[in-house]
Amino acid sequence: MFDVAVFGSLFLTLFVIMDPPGITPIFLALTSGRPAKVQRRMAWQAVAVAFGVITVFGILGQQILAYLHVSVPALMIAGGLLLLLIALDLLTGKTDEPKQTKDVNVALVPLGMPLLAGPGAIVSVILAVQHADGAGAQISVWSAIVAMHVVLWLTMRYSLVIIRLIKDGGVVLVTRLAGMMLSAIAVQQIINGVTQVIQGA
Repeated sequence: MFDVAVFGSLFLTLFVIMDPPGITPIFLALTSGRPAKVQRRMAWQAVAVAFGVITVFGILGQQILAYLHVSVPALMIAGGLLLLLIALDLLTGKTDEPKQTKDVNVALVPLGMPLLAGPGAIVSVILAVQHADGAGAQISVWSAIVAMHVVLWLTMRYSLVIIRLIKDGGVVLVTRLAGMMLSAIAVQQIINGVTQVIQGA
């Protein structure tokens, strides 16, 4: 049987961690200046990458981390450092990439990972899959994961209308705000990782 409580619990957890409203200004900043068709494709690519990463870790997460001898705190610190580098680029206006890879890179990194499929979401999914006893609970867990990614895609897909309204000046402002938000998220993630390392020592 489908377990509504398991579905609701994981969906709300992922919603808070992946934060669709919070990802909107970062998505707008990273995709500004691209044609609308490319922006829509990047929204789809980012969600597809995030879903792929979450699925792999949901199925094989414990084995992957154990095989690589990587702890969850180390994963959090690494993700935080990567986000901090992206945030500094947004704050300083250095968001241009080589033309050949510009569209792909932004959709994959940082949008797909580690912004959407970050350490918090990965760990939550690993634990939810582990604790789901029976077929009904497993179906509920994976339904929550799919539903969350549909929400993420819809949020980014229809946030593109905002770019047409705020024009170039607004995009610059959004980019700086996104850089500030992203740097705060990155620093908090690094602090959480370091705290867990100290507590585990």
